[in-house]
Amino acid sequence: MYYQNDVISYLQANNILALKLDHALTGVGKAVANQVDIIGSGAKRALYYTSCFTDEYQDVCQQQKTEDIRFRKGVTHLLQNGGVVYDMLAIYFEEIFRYKTSDQLEHIKQMLMAVNVHIAANSLTKAGFILATATSVAVGMNINHDLRAIAGRSAGTFVTIAGLYGIVQKAAESANCLRFTCPNYYSALYAQELEMMFFLIEPVFQRAGAFEAQWASDDGIADIITRMIR
Repeated sequence: MYYQNDVISYLQANNILALKLDHALTGVGKAVANQVDIIGSGAKRALYYTSCFTDEYQDVCQQQKTEDIRFRKGVTHLLQNGGVVYDMLAIYFEEIFRYKTSDQLEHIKQMLMAVNVHIAANSLTKAGFILATATSVAVGMNINHDLRAIAGRSAGTFVTIAGLYGIVQKAAESANCLRFTCPNYYSALYAQELEMMFFLIEPVFQRAGAFEAQWASDDGIADIITRMIR
């Protein structure tokens, strides 16, 4: 995909291979405030792990271990095929267009063309429109920028480990929020072992109001797609 080299290079450069949580993070962040936020999240996650030493908090400990495993699987998918972001977008649009008729898809396409957004679908089959829309949004996303907005520059052993803990914590919080905001989409991502990678595209979804598409009209869906691309 168009963006996969940026994503893979970033993760490889920062050792986010997720084989063990003691891998160091060497970020290229853009703001000290962001760095503090990431490190703070990492410190909070590390603190939660102290619950493993007490019987009454074994559920918390087990949940975090599960999240760590799911994060590792998500990153493994990304490193192996590079298409994780595209896959998550395709799953999203499959949910949004699931019950749309050909006439409705044509109307959405015409609305997009009216604002100079062209979906390159050769034929207006539902599957073709899903894939073409996912591709258009993926091309319009600045993954490199979004990743740099997530991680801050780090230095020292405590900071690097806390930084990686912070990435996993952010991913877990994003996935848990998605589980309540859009259960169907979360379940679809979970089935593909991708829910812990949702944090990569969450800023775009928030900016575009993407989850409003569950209740939006066809015109509203066209507006959401436009905002996602631009």
